[in-house]
Amino acid sequence: MQPPAPPAAPSPRPGAWVRLHRALMPDGNRKATVYWWTVVMLGAGALGHALWTLAALPLSTLVMVALGAAVAVAAGLVPVRIPPSKNILPAGEIFIFLLLLKFGPAAAVLGAAGEAAVGSWRTSRCWTSRIFSPAMAAVAMGSAGWALQFALAAMPASAGLLILAAMATALGYFVVITLLVTAVPRLKNKQPLRLSDLSGVFGWVGIAYASSAAVAALLYLVSRESGDLVLLAMVPLLTAMLWALRLFFRQQKSRAETDAHERQLAEQHMVALRASERRFHSAFTHASIGMALLAGDGRVRQVNDALRELLKLGDEALLDKPLQARVWAEDLDAFENLLRTVREGGTPDAGTELRCRDRDGGAVWVAAHCAYFIVPEPQAGGDTGEAVATTTAAPAQQPSLILQVQDITARREAEGNLQRIAFHDSLTELPNRRLFNDLLGQAVAEAQRPNGPAYAVMFLDFDRFKLINDSLGHNIGDEFLVQVARRIQAHLRPQDLVARLGGDEFAVLARPLERESCAVGLAERLMEALRQPFVVSGHEINTSASIGITFSAFGYSSAQDVLRDADTAMYKAKNAGKARYALFDTSLHTAVANRLRLEGDLRRAIDSGKLSVAYQPQYRLDSGRLYGFEALVRWQHPDDGTIGPNDFLPIAEEAGLMLKLTDFVMHCACRQLASWQRSDPALADLRISVNLSSNDLAHGALVARVTKAVVESGLEPRHLVLELNEHFLMKRLGEALPLLVELRRLGVQLAVDDFGVGEAPLSKLATLPVNILKVDGSFIQKLDHGDAAHASLAIVRAVLLLGRSLDMTVVAEGIETEAQCEQLREMGCELGQGYHLGRPLKPEQVAAMLDEAARHLPLQQAMSFGEGHSQLMRLH
Repeated sequence: MQPPAPPAAPSPRPGAWVRLHRALMPDGNRKATVYWWTVVMLGAGALGHALWTLAALPLSTLVMVALGAAVAVAAGLVPVRIPPSKNILPAGEIFIFLLLLKFGPAAAVLGAAGEAAVGSWRTSRCWTSRIFSPAMAAVAMGSAGWALQFALAAMPASAGLLILAAMATALGYFVVITLLVTAVPRLKNKQPLRLSDLSGVFGWVGIAYASSAAVAALLYLVSRESGDLVLLAMVPLLTAMLWALRLFFRQQKSRAETDAHERQLAEQHMVALRASERRFHSAFTHASIGMALLAGDGRVRQVNDALRELLKLGDEALLDKPLQARVWAEDLDAFENLLRTVREGGTPDAGTELRCRDRDGGAVWVAAHCAYFIVPEPQAGGDTGEAVATTTAAPAQQPSLILQVQDITARREAEGNLQRIAFHDSLTELPNRRLFNDLLGQAVAEAQRPNGPAYAVMFLDFDRFKLINDSLGHNIGDEFLVQVARRIQAHLRPQDLVARLGGDEFAVLARPLERESCAVGLAERLMEALRQPFVVSGHEINTSASIGITFSAFGYSSAQDVLRDADTAMYKAKNAGKARYALFDTSLHTAVANRLRLEGDLRRAIDSGKLSVAYQPQYRLDSGRLYGFEALVRWQHPDDGTIGPNDFLPIAEEAGLMLKLTDFVMHCACRQLASWQRSDPALADLRISVNLSSNDLAHGALVARVTKAVVESGLEPRHLVLELNEHFLMKRLGEALPLLVELRRLGVQLAVDDFGVGEAPLSKLATLPVNILKVDGSFIQKLDHGDAAHASLAIVRAVLLLGRSLDMTVVAEGIETEAQCEQLREMGCELGQGYHLGRPLKPEQVAAMLDEAARHLPLQQAMSFGEGHSQLMRLH
């Protein structure tokens, strides 16, 4: 058994010189390597000698040399490539030769090496080239520069000789550079050097080098005569010239590339055109859409099967006959215009939609597209059916029009249906708001012209349509609206227009209008017609409408303004008692604008807490002791002064502000009462009453809102009384009852306000979770008013008896005289309030009243209007 071979000894790591050589010349043979290193070493020596020579120069000269070298390097950064060759204009050589002539070979070597280094870094990623290029330039410029310096020293001083010597030096520099460059690939490929390498690239590039040297010599001569400032002025001029030349060459290159691309596209187009010519006949004959070749006047030259099938006609009915005979009369102008547009060269092709008449006389909607064509004349042995699409006509060709028609009957019918859906009410089939606005806008525009036709607009709203829907159902309501639409249409003039705007709202546009009285007469006829009963699914329905009317005489400029004012007039009719018409006038617009202004002011007043709360005292009538207060909202407008609740509460109701308003009053009242209770133990059992609106009764979060007000103020729930209007309570009883039960569980007291004037059945009243009845003030104020006193007295006694029977507390409101107060006391009424007992007071007035009374009377007497009444009234 052979012993195992010893492990091979690791090869020694190559030295630094070998690693550098492999990195720089990985693919070079020995000759190429020796050549490369020789040139690099010579270049390094030349550059080192140049730097050593320049170091001895004065600082000002060094600055000029550095500036010139920098300009040469900068020129190398922006090469000027000359199309269509790959050669580059030696732009930086002008400045290099200028350095040579002015400062000697050392400065020129520095500039040439810098320019070559920048150029190689820009064009190559190979370090071999990046090192070789500046070294080669330094060698070439050093040899050429020192040769020029020797020649100038030997020849007489002459401008002409200087220029010739500079040009000869440039050519020598170019020859050396070219030989040094071409030697590298020759040596790598083991090929001999050839003079053809020099002659192949000499051409005008060598001339450009010589020209650059000549320019540099001229600049040198000028600077020698006029100073170096001339050079500073010439540098930007030369730079601008070279930059412009570069842009010009780039444009030339781009234009050449574009021309080549266009030639290529043209060739491809010709190939495609020839293929198209071969395919046209087959495509024309077998196309799925109708096609025809027409003469300029519309005569049919050729048709395909699809067009024959579309029109249900054969060749005998179509060929050599005008196609206009198959076009619908109303669309004939559109067809003629289509042919004329293409025939006269207005456009290469055009399209339109029109109707054609088939064999049976029926209308066929088609999308017609026409274009200009050339039909080749029959050639010997050729296909006589081919047609060629082109824009020019050869002598042997006939100009023709090609017509394509596609059946769009189904689409036009669908569009018609969609158009009707978009502009007509789906229930009544009347025009909808959108179409009415468009037509009204046209009427407004026409009326603005001199002697334009006048018009009137009526806005109709039915007075009890919601009751019909709620009681009979929406199906009956819809059928009722259909009958209403028909009846309105039946009583209009043929030129008038009625539209359904939405719900039970209709609008009528009456135009032209001879006199405004005509519109009034039309409104009266409509109202009379609408008063007649409607029979809907066996139900006889009696209704009426409120109508608002406005006229073009007001000078409207938009349809929206017309409808707005007609709507305003309609509300005027409703507020006047319904079942009537009202004419718009400018005062209505002012009133509406003022109402909108107040609405915005009220909204801001609520949000910013600018409203206030007044407190009207309530007393026990038997003992005269203070029972509590009713919280009443007040608004002091910054411009209009005091605005009463009867004026701003309806605005708040319509604007949806009642919930915010109730919360504001409730929070203020609860906090204020809690503050008074904490100020004196004798006031601990006072109550505070807050009115709820109908919107509050329909609000599902009412219990949470009341709970929040009570908890945040620290008030006991039993001291808060929520007053509910009898009319609204009965109207919303179904949705309000669960909320009232929850409020009673919370501990809050509930009162029925304005009791006696509503329609609360006693059977429902007994089941309500209320514990206070407030007798309406209208009955109290008639107790001492002659004939009415007896009836009012009976009603008040009945309410008191009802309250005792249902274990409810009765409050008489609106007490204005001592006699009324005495009568109520004798009948056993427990509580009362009114101007006789106390007017609504500001919080500070209530506090002053209580404080003043407490200082002059014992505590129990201070809360009574018996002994201390005169003192309390003085404070009121």
